[in-house]
Amino acid sequence: MSLCLGGDGALRVLLVGGALGVVLALGAARLLESIVFGISPYDPATFGTVASVLLVVVLLAVYLPARRAMKVAPLMALRYE
Repeated sequence: MSLCLGGDGALRVLLVGGALGVVLALGAARLLESIVFGISPYDPATFGTVASVLLVVVLLAVYLPARRAMKVAPLMALRYE
């Protein structure tokens, strides 16, 4: 099963969005550095956890509809169109 469903591909969207999100999160952490007490705003465990959770969500969002589509017989799908 490929993660490239549709034209853009879910994995490519995840990587681009993730990279942009990390850059924006680091910028926001820099702005919030004076407000946060007791922890580092650049905590790698937090960034890693969030990235892992988002990866699992994207993989489930791609896998579940693809699994359902694999159950449809190809001839039935072609007749429908």
